[in-house]
Amino acid sequence: MIELRHLYKTYQTRQGPYEALKDINLTIEDGDIHGIIGVSGAGKSTLVRCINLLERPTSGNLLVDSEDVTYYRGRSLLGLRAKIGMVFQDFSLFAQRTALANVTFPLEIRHDPKKQSHQRGMELLELVGLADKAQNYPSQLSGGQQQRIAIARALANKPRYLLCDEATSALDSLTTDSILELLQSINRELGVTILVITHEMKVIQTVCNKVAVIDGAQIVESGSTASVFDRPQQEITKRLLGQVMAEAAAKAAAEAVAKASTSAGLAKEGHSSPTSETNNIDA
Repeated sequence: MIELRHLYKTYQTRQGPYEALKDINLTIEDGDIHGIIGVSGAGKSTLVRCINLLERPTSGNLLVDSEDVTYYRGRSLLGLRAKIGMVFQDFSLFAQRTALANVTFPLEIRHDPKKQSHQRGMELLELVGLADKAQNYPSQLSGGQQQRIAIARALANKPRYLLCDEATSALDSLTTDSILELLQSINRELGVTILVITHEMKVIQTVCNKVAVIDGAQIVESGSTASVFDRPQQEITKRLLGQVMAEAAAKAAAEAVAKASTSAGLAKEGHSSPTSETNNIDA
């Protein structure tokens, strides 16, 4: 379980202090796929970077598995990060390393035996459906394949938690669906707790059982995805939900047009068939 208690993050700028996070209180239960959604600049990425201590909170506490890790450094910090995998929006793969070498990189840093690292790497490539791409370089892979490699790498140390920072925002809709299915499979089969940072309510709707809405550097609404979708309390939540409903309406309209076109085409063929047969008989 990950707990954030009265977490603040303040940056010092030339214009004065800038509060990126304000009094964040959030609990991510074991086994959840927990979403955090907000518009650009709301504080989502700062929040996820504070959870894996890439950014130090200015004040407040971060607890992982009931232990206060806020001020971890050195070996303690390395141990914490081994428990928390991270997936980035831009994949962050090494261009000069093969898919397999990218996946095994965390194990090399840990000085694991080569044979053991290779075996673990191949197991993870099999998990994400890319065992046949082990010797390919990132430039030879599609965006979706690169993100699968990034997910496999994030799982190399057998983490308990997986943080996904806008992991699907650079992908098309079909590829996004396949990545979300993969995350669900990882959660279900490996028992990994997943935190999904996104600006897309459709992503939350598809994979998350819980959601927190962040706006103006604060958590303004949280709960089960079903309850937040059914009874949104805040204006920002209603706005984000409005995007989903608009997309659903547009999709339904497009499907209706396609269905009507297909029906019209079949009807036309049905009317033209007798004439064709008559012509053939006359001939």
